[in-house]
Amino acid sequence: MNKGFKFLKNHLNSFIELFYPEFCVTCDTSLVNQEKVICTSCLYKLPRTHFHKAPGNPVEQSFWGRQQIERATSYFFFIKESRYQKLLHQLKYHNRPDIGIEMGRQFGAEIANEETFKTVDYIVPVPLHPKKEYKRGYNQSKVIGQGMAEFLDGKLDTKLLKRKQYTETQTKKGRYERWENVREVFACDNAKKIEGKHILLVDDVLTTGATIEGCALILHEAANVKISVATLAYAAI
Repeated sequence: MNKGFKFLKNHLNSFIELFYPEFCVTCDTSLVNQEKVICTSCLYKLPRTHFHKAPGNPVEQSFWGRQQIERATSYFFFIKESRYQKLLHQLKYHNRPDIGIEMGRQFGAEIANEETFKTVDYIVPVPLHPKKEYKRGYNQSKVIGQGMAEFLDGKLDTKLLKRKQYTETQTKKGRYERWENVREVFACDNAKKIEGKHILLVDDVLTTGATIEGCALILHEAANVKISVATLAYAAI
């Protein structure tokens, strides 16, 4: 792209934004300058977990005795009725894949310098069933992973894991019911490919961890594979 065209494009975008401004997904104020999806104030107040700096954190504890996980972290705490619940709801149900991409970038930038996450070979989003992905228009975990991949060395792989069955919604299920719902749902497309590799599983929200556990169970069939977990939000139960 030549400098003249880039200059014209930037000014055209500024002109469009003057009459059709974008708004912060959490507080509805107009976004300015280089802000995307979320305003600087809301991003600053985001209830970050900082779990990537704390081995043995609550996310990791949720997998103890269930699956072998190298490291696990979430970007922020899910707080019901907060402005950040709206962010997740817009991402998942209101055709806003741009939210996942931008928040994935912010998340990826935050954990990029942590030693464990520097060794990730593949970033693998938790898959949706094709019917559900078609209905929604995108996989929210995939767009989060897409944003994270811009800051991490691992390669985004959206084909490695597949969801074989169209499961019911997990929202109102308890831990055991969630596990029953996903335990035989996933399949690995190429286990040989990930032997001895470090996989980062990515999802939108961690509640009971049943979905991640179902994915990890399948991936652990590959020899000497290492699995870490990163979710955008953590909902303590």
